[in-house]
Amino acid sequence: MHQYLYLIPALPLLGFIILSVAGRHLHKTVIAATGAGTVCVSALITIILGMAFFRDPPASGVYTQLLWNWFSAGSLSVPVSFTVDALTLVFIFVITFIGALIHIYSTAFMRKDRDYARFFASMNLFVCSMLVLVMADNLVLLYLGWEGVGLCSYLLIGFWYETPANCHAANKAFYITRIGDTAMIIGLFLLFRELGTLHIPSILDQAPKHFETGDTGITLIALLLLAGGMGKSAQLPLQTWLPDAMAGPSPVSALIHAATMVTAGVYLIARMHTLFTLSPVSMTAIAVVGAITLFVAGCSAMVQTDIKRILAYSTISQIGYMFLALGVGAWSAAIFHFFTHAFFKALLFLAAGAVIEALHHEHNIFKMGGLKRNMRVVFLTFLAGAASLAALPLVTAGFFSKDTILWYARSAGNGNTFFWILAIAGAFITAFYSTRLMLVVFWGERKTPVGERTGKWMTAPLIILAIASVAAGWIEWPHNLIHFTLLSDHLQQVLPAVVLKQDLPSEFIFQGIAVFVTFAGLYSGYVLYYGNKTILEGWRRSAAMQAVRSFLLKGWAFDVLYNTLFVQPFLFVTRINKKDVFDRLYTGIAQANVHINRLLSLTQNGSLRWYIAGVLLGILFIITMQLL
Repeated sequence: MHQYLYLIPALPLLGFIILSVAGRHLHKTVIAATGAGTVCVSALITIILGMAFFRDPPASGVYTQLLWNWFSAGSLSVPVSFTVDALTLVFIFVITFIGALIHIYSTAFMRKDRDYARFFASMNLFVCSMLVLVMADNLVLLYLGWEGVGLCSYLLIGFWYETPANCHAANKAFYITRIGDTAMIIGLFLLFRELGTLHIPSILDQAPKHFETGDTGITLIALLLLAGGMGKSAQLPLQTWLPDAMAGPSPVSALIHAATMVTAGVYLIARMHTLFTLSPVSMTAIAVVGAITLFVAGCSAMVQTDIKRILAYSTISQIGYMFLALGVGAWSAAIFHFFTHAFFKALLFLAAGAVIEALHHEHNIFKMGGLKRNMRVVFLTFLAGAASLAALPLVTAGFFSKDTILWYARSAGNGNTFFWILAIAGAFITAFYSTRLMLVVFWGERKTPVGERTGKWMTAPLIILAIASVAAGWIEWPHNLIHFTLLSDHLQQVLPAVVLKQDLPSEFIFQGIAVFVTFAGLYSGYVLYYGNKTILEGWRRSAAMQAVRSFLLKGWAFDVLYNTLFVQPFLFVTRINKKDVFDRLYTGIAQANVHINRLLSLTQNGSLRWYIAGVLLGILFIITMQLL
């Protein structure tokens, strides 16, 4: 089966090529079949590959397929070669399976859009780029996929480019992620200088022999790679692009937030784990970034009014949990949360898209309400996703993965009380804004009339994702409840096992606190937005509370800070430099060309007499020159 590895990214790429070349001439049914069909077949191949991998694992634990040598430069030889191991298999399953469901949903959601082919072409290229990223066996090919998802995010966030705000959001995503990408490529240069290779297995094998733990060189490389991951995964301080990325269509939001771009940083750190474990400073930095991000983004999610921005800040927060797990050394726990998060976050974005579409493109949750009676399937599926996001104990996938991270935030070798406090506070906040979102959108009085009902091509993916949002967590249970650890047993072939501290309190105590905090968040959301709204009204009359709300609504004013520190000084310099000597030189050249053009244009006045006279004068001039 491994000889067909190339088909997994090649099929979406084929769909992209067909739709890019001939999309405008194809019927929408053919476009949908091409765009969604290629990704669905890719998902089917992945499932068959996964079954073969589990049934008869390769002796080396890795499937490898070399296609051709891409290029050679000096001692650097870069092949187009794909590998699939236990870690890759988790990622390509999520990318293709959830990507296929999003594509199926999009066939109906985008049906009325005039750029139907361009949408699916960009989506297919997005899936292909992410698959190349996670299947690459060398960092150059990985970086190609890395930049590919950046390009596709730009194309899809600004898909409705007629609106200037959408173009601004696309540019913002492109600029900010470029910061991380630049740091990452510098890290790759340093890595090649030190080890003489960018082949990932060779790097993981040679790094412990070449570097001493804590060396300045490996710390610098690890921090540069971390910066790249922070940009793509929207972690502090490079998180400001993600809420604005909601300018794209809802299926784009689901694909970016659940299966592709924002998880690229998580994959990079997990894949290059050997480099990070050699640098305790970088491991601490990963955990600190994740812990602070999950808290900061969660606070902003509590006060947003746009349904998609709430989910965007939620994504930043949940990726923060994954970074926290990676930083404390709980590698498998981070991948487990990636796995469950992909299902419930894709579900929430797609369900939100159905709500927005039914309410005539209304995004403000306070202009919704009462939808549980009119949109029954959407309500029930959204409830499953919100419950999983809130980590409702024992009945949702989100509980199993988040509970593991909460435990390891304190008990893992790099964990400590500070990380655990921020993580448990984030659990309360998540439960609170999940409850707020459900109550405001689906309970109460209906404020906007419901338009066209959601069709089967949109509801079927919602139902599948809702089932997965509940059941996907059953593959990994807490050790002290049921010893069933299918995912971590699968990943231990690739990732190190977590190392626990000694003399820890009982895990039941931490689980009890987590459950209590979750229910406290649910109850607080219920009281404020359904049970006793007078408390909320009092807060709205408080100037201090409104100031705090405004601060959080603006995302802790990071955009204001960056505009003050970087954007305005840059624009000031450009205004000063607008008419420097080089600009005057180029302006002079341009003006000289304009004047020459005007002079030459006098000879082209349209009069036949002048043309004949010019020809005769030329002949006389030539004859005269010959006689001299």
